[in-house]
Amino acid sequence: MKWLVSCTMLIAVCFVSSCKKSGGTDNGGGGNGGGGTTYTPNCTSAAIQFSANVLPIIQASCTVSGCHNAPSATVPFALNTYAEINQVKTQIRAAVLSGSMPKSGTLTAAQKNSIICWIDAGAANN
Repeated sequence: MKWLVSCTMLIAVCFVSSCKKSGGTDNGGGGNGGGGTTYTPNCTSAAIQFSANVLPIIQASCTVSGCHNAPSATVPFALNTYAEINQVKTQIRAAVLSGSMPKSGTLTAAQKNSIICWIDAGAANN
């Protein structure tokens, strides 16, 4: 029985970590980033309209990959609507800053600026 519990816990940990990047660094230039250096946003000319800028980035980078299109045992939340995104904006901000998300690929500096600056400006539904 203990073996079954240990095995189940190991599988759960593997699934939870499967939608996260590992290793690497991110200097804000859109490298292959992982958990390295934190990105410093530049909000001076960032495009921060939710429907025109932020939502398309999240759709292309987070939901199309299959990770955040629906909640599951491995992904605790979906990112399809303003309400879903707004509810977890703090976690999104932290993941974008650290470079740990998106799992597949990377965001450009402009994309990171759009997401982070939109959140920092109050995350309006515009």
